[in-house]
Amino acid sequence: MKRESGILLHISSLPTKYGIGTLGKEAFAMLDFLKRAGQRCWQILPIGPTGYGDSPYQSCSVFAGNPYFVDLETLLEEGLLQPRDLADYPEMDPGRVDYAALYQYRLPLLDRAWERGRELLAPEFAAFRAENPWVEDYGLFMALKRKFGMLPWNQWPEKAASRDEAALARYREALREDISCCAFTQFLFYRQWDRLAACAKKQHIKIIGDLPIYVMMDSVDVWMHPELFQLDKSRSPVSVAGCPPDGFSEDGQLWGNPLYDWPKHEETGFAWWIERVRAAARFFDVIRIDHFRGLENYWSVPFGEETARNGKWVPGPGMKLIRALTEALPEVDFIAEDLGYMTPEVRQLLADSGFPGMNVLEFAFYGENGDYLPHNLVRNSVCYIGTHDNLTLRQWLDEESEETVGKAVSYLGLNPEEGYARGMIRGGMSTVSRLFIAQMQDWLELGGAARMNSPGELSAKNWSWRLTELPGNALADEIFTMTKRYARLGAEDYE
Repeated sequence: MKRESGILLHISSLPTKYGIGTLGKEAFAMLDFLKRAGQRCWQILPIGPTGYGDSPYQSCSVFAGNPYFVDLETLLEEGLLQPRDLADYPEMDPGRVDYAALYQYRLPLLDRAWERGRELLAPEFAAFRAENPWVEDYGLFMALKRKFGMLPWNQWPEKAASRDEAALARYREALREDISCCAFTQFLFYRQWDRLAACAKKQHIKIIGDLPIYVMMDSVDVWMHPELFQLDKSRSPVSVAGCPPDGFSEDGQLWGNPLYDWPKHEETGFAWWIERVRAAARFFDVIRIDHFRGLENYWSVPFGEETARNGKWVPGPGMKLIRALTEALPEVDFIAEDLGYMTPEVRQLLADSGFPGMNVLEFAFYGENGDYLPHNLVRNSVCYIGTHDNLTLRQWLDEESEETVGKAVSYLGLNPEEGYARGMIRGGMSTVSRLFIAQMQDWLELGGAARMNSPGELSAKNWSWRLTELPGNALADEIFTMTKRYARLGAEDYE
């Protein structure tokens, strides 16, 4: 198995002049950068429509793509938009995503693309709808959301909330235009994604994508399959997801997602999960299972609690689910996000799964002999400097205690000539882990303003950081040199 490395940078963080990163030319330029830098992997966050707190981990569908990622300049080139359509588009902060502004200005443009594309791309669109039946339910769900003032589905009129067949047939007819428009936006997303994925494959770059363990309560998935979740007779959650108090938050994290009725999933042979992962595998070469430890046991918080403090641990599906997934989808590669409160049982589940786990170098220097210290790592693992939930490396070096940073300095031989940040990356690159990932922020040595997410904190700063421009060849060549030094160029030959 070849040693490889990659860069973590979400689609939303790519530079564009329209307020958010997209699947357009900047994404292709990112692939070129990765190729020149000798990187074999591009890791991104979940690509579904963002929900509560603008989080990509709170999406209304496990199948849909984020409409904001549809590239407007590509639509201009295809004639689906005209220059006059963008005449009133406001100038947006090049370094931050303004989700409220996107909602106001972006979605009407996609409606205009539908008006022009409905005839121009009719055969392709019809084929997409036939091949993706989920899009009809998603389109109906979104149309009903608009019809009922964006209320959560469990607050809709009874016949809509309960999916009464006769009522849904009437809604489908009455909302046919809205449903088609929504489906067309997904058609555009999938079309643009497939072009990007084909380019990545040609460049021998694997896309690593995140699979959030939970889905949002106000989602088409829970609306269609309430029997698969822990809901009461009024369709409200009995208990919700979160994690206990930890180093990120003294109150724990109250995510609020409905919990799965795992016995019901097992009765179906985990059919919903298999289809969900199959859908993710259409996009990603490698799937990172978020909150993997929740498959062994999960933190269950009674619905209505204001914090996650009063939760309890409840057994999860464990190897039953993993076997079902790997037997149904043997071609899919996984990474287990096994961070958080670890137990011998979780460690055993990771070992039994055969999936590589994660090691965060920023966590390695707490205590005397931490699990994440390079000499404790194993080959079947992924070494990260930090993830989207962590301090940027520059921020960690500036804000962490003198004692902790001192341990890193001593252990890794950090020095001013090389630079402490580069020395930390060198430490990660040189580990035995089969894959090494660094955030783009860390290669650029950006401070706390570039942090992607602060867990347990609802803030407009979360999920909004963007590059103002992609780094140039000098950084790519520097990364290539280090990557080659530590034999992480992978199987592809480089000149």
